[in-house]
Amino acid sequence: MRAMQIPSDDPLLLRIVDDLAVRGWSQQPIFLPQVLTRALAAECRKRAAEGELAPAAVGRGPFSEIREGIRGDHIQWLEPGQVEACDLYLGLMDSLREAMNRGLYLGLEDFESHFALYPPGAFYLKHVDRFRDDDRRMVSAVIYLNDDWLPEHGGQLRMYLAEDVEHDVVPIGGCLVVFLSGEVPHEVLPATRERLSLTGWFRRRGNELF
Repeated sequence: MRAMQIPSDDPLLLRIVDDLAVRGWSQQPIFLPQVLTRALAAECRKRAAEGELAPAAVGRGPFSEIREGIRGDHIQWLEPGQVEACDLYLGLMDSLREAMNRGLYLGLEDFESHFALYPPGAFYLKHVDRFRDDDRRMVSAVIYLNDDWLPEHGGQLRMYLAEDVEHDVVPIGGCLVVFLSGEVPHEVLPATRERLSLTGWFRRRGNELF
């Protein structure tokens, strides 16, 4: 696989920036090429098989705890330089970061991301992605890694938008969803099969309140 970083004025990235400016979220059905999507899915499953994914916690720092009644995914954070497929994905996300900074003046400094594996029946109740005591997370980005996903499999990302509008995203491989972290409540619905994704946050320099 060749380097995946693309110019910050690429039409696809500009479309995402425009969506964020107008409505606060964007959905791009085909963002990752199929070969990279499958490589990332294989890496996620490999890490899961080796016991590297751990139950995700709720909260932050000393206040974090595992509560399966709220969320049931298993995660592992990405670090640069580990696997080629992950580095290609991180390169694409850096291109998107640059495009958002150019078009929206968000001052995004970095990007953090983890694999997320939801076993069948697992879910994540309605929440927002920005912590009450840490305002660094500005934009959330979720990329799905699931082959041959059908609506009847469940597992939709349900976003609660303005004027009581609900929008469901079917987690089809290669699809990207981006939204403002502090402004779009959302949840993950249960699925009948294993559900894989990469979830990440573009962050600015923040003001920790505590």
